[in-house]
Amino acid sequence: MIAVIQRVSEASVKINELVKGEIKTGFLTLLGVTGSDTEEDVEWLAKKIVGLRIFSDDEGKMNVDLLAVNGDILLISQFTLHASTKKGNRPSFTEAAKAEIAIPLYDNMIIKLEKYIGKPIQTGEFGADMKVSLVNNGPVTIIIDSKNKL
Repeated sequence: MIAVIQRVSEASVKINELVKGEIKTGFLTLLGVTGSDTEEDVEWLAKKIVGLRIFSDDEGKMNVDLLAVNGDILLISQFTLHASTKKGNRPSFTEAAKAEIAIPLYDNMIIKLEKYIGKPIQTGEFGADMKVSLVNNGPVTIIIDSKNKL
C-alpha cells in the first residue's frame, strides 16, 4: 500500500463538477492498494500518516503532527500509484488491486483515519473520474510504502 501525503493549506475533489470533499490545513492523501495488501498494512499506514510530524513548530522546524494543528485529511484512491513503466511507454497497472480487494481496504483506511484523528475525513469516490485541486504548503510531499517498514 502506497500513500502520497501532501501537506496542504487547502485541497478539494470534484466529481461531475460537484465538490465531493474539501479541506483547509491538513493532508491530501493519495492511496494506492495492491493485491497483496492486508488489514495490517491499513493499520500501520493509518498510524504512520496521522503521526507524521511535518507541520512547522514555533522555530520553523517540521516537528508538529496533524492532531496538533487540528488538521484534516482528504483521502483519494489512486490505483496509478502502482504503475509499472519498465516496458515501453504505456504504464502497466497489474500490481494495483482489483476493486473487490481495494474497496474494502480503502473503506477501512477511512475508518482508521477517522478513529485516529477523532473526526470525519473527506474523501473522493473509489473508481470515479475525479478532479483534485490543492495548494501544497511548502511544498511538502511524503511517500510511504507499507512494504518498506524497515
